[in-house]
Amino acid sequence: QVQLVESGGGLVQAGGSLRLSCAASGRTFSSVSMGWFRRVPGKERELVSYIRWSGETTYYAALVKGRFTTSRDNAKNTVYLQMNSLKPDDTAVYFCAAQKPFYSGSYYDIQSYDYWGQGTQVTVSS
Repeated sequence: QVQLVESGGGLVQAGGSLRLSCAASGRTFSSVSMGWFRRVPGKERELVSYIRWSGETTYYAALVKGRFTTSRDNAKNTVYLQMNSLKPDDTAVYFCAAQKPFYSGSYYDIQSYDYWGQGTQVTVSS
């Protein structure tokens, strides 16, 4: 069982930055690939970024590429999402999610994420 707790959301003006953190419980974090998703009311949850358990592979959605960076600190059981040059369209609830240990399948498959955090609200004002 893995428990995930996000933090770092809040209200920021357009052009500003936020760093989200996702702290994980359990001793298998270093073997778990992590995704960041966001959800806007009335829309499907979308994958924003991903980092493989080894850290060697990352993915960013086209809308955030070049502005967002994901990283992980396995010693702290934490994954981060640094968000720069924020836009009002980035306003959403952001979730971190974990796949099974050593999962090698697609990061696009939302069903492959077994554990989810509670979400943190990010609001970008214009």
